[in-house]
Amino acid sequence: MALTRTVIVAGAGIGGLTASLALAAQGFRVVVLEKAERLEEAGAGIQLSPNASRILIELGLKERIAPRAVTPQSINIISVRAGGEIARLPLGEAASFRAGAPYWVIHRADLQAALQAAVNDHPDIELRLGCQFEDVAKHAKGLTVAQRRGNTRQQELAVALIGADGIWSSVRGHLFPNLQPQFSGLIAWRGTLEATALSREHTAPRVQLWMGPSAHLVAYPISAGRQINVVAIVPGTWNRPGWSAPGDTNEIKDAFTTTRWPATARTLIGAVDGWRKWALFTLPDISNWNEDSVALLGDAAHAMLPFAAQGAGMAIEDAAVLAKVLSDSTGENISGIPAALTRYARMRRARVLNVRRLAQRQGRIYHLTGPAAIARDFAIRAIGPERMLARQDWIYDWRV
Repeated sequence: MALTRTVIVAGAGIGGLTASLALAAQGFRVVVLEKAERLEEAGAGIQLSPNASRILIELGLKERIAPRAVTPQSINIISVRAGGEIARLPLGEAASFRAGAPYWVIHRADLQAALQAAVNDHPDIELRLGCQFEDVAKHAKGLTVAQRRGNTRQQELAVALIGADGIWSSVRGHLFPNLQPQFSGLIAWRGTLEATALSREHTAPRVQLWMGPSAHLVAYPISAGRQINVVAIVPGTWNRPGWSAPGDTNEIKDAFTTTRWPATARTLIGAVDGWRKWALFTLPDISNWNEDSVALLGDAAHAMLPFAAQGAGMAIEDAAVLAKVLSDSTGENISGIPAALTRYARMRRARVLNVRRLAQRQGRIYHLTGPAAIARDFAIRAIGPERMLARQDWIYDWRV
């Protein structure tokens, strides 16, 4: 394939690997640069609602992902103030049929492994591990992208550079050096445990959400049901950059020892042997995601709080839209690429902004206390599970 059809993607996370597959499906040659020597996803579980799983299935990934994923039967919303469950949103096969794609929960490492296997099998994608983006220059033939592997620096011609290198993006730093992540004041703790360590009532195929005073807890099965993923969100001042630092087990246990937290929640917290934590950062909303033939994707463009379970989903959507817009606009002529990338950003920004706002709002709702928590619980019961789930249709029913 001609070099003039080469797109370079910086970052081999979920967004970057999905983008490479989507671009290759549209006839581009793709080079993926990843500074890590090997892909080791630091996260634990991830939720893939139908808007995201639909894209992955269309890219031919169902057989690689489905055996490792779990389709939860429900989302169980539990109020610490009320002392029990206040809503059960139906998912399962019926909800998957209605949305036209499944709702999956899966270990991040399993998803990344499935994406990497598909990338490795594709003749038009080259994944370069231990190789990082360094610089980019524009010229009449497109872009020259400088990359470094150890002490070796090389340059490569490309028609576009996509920064899918996360919230601490080097590509974004090149485009917008003054744009910096902002600490939210919240810390996420995550851990996994073997499902056999718990009784069956704790391991059913469901997503459990406990809303408590100034904190909340989420748990669901992953790894084909063999493990339980647990995430606890608490306020704090620790704000070291990164995705995975060791967490003190006693510290997180102490945050949930109050008798107001249900025994089930405290049992899950106590059953996790090893905790990792990461400070939750976000990016300010930016109006431009590209400059000429360089564009941002996923967390590099719009890192958000995880309380809508859509961070990965938005990156996957970005990838699909980006590939389609580039394919529709370029043909064999690279002169249309800057305009296509501007159009990509314009098509995505409003939706992503709405999801960001939803995540911020839900985080506040989860952590309410006193009379506000009473009003929240009453409203959730009054709305009912079917209508609560229907409120997500604008997210789940999205298509490219």
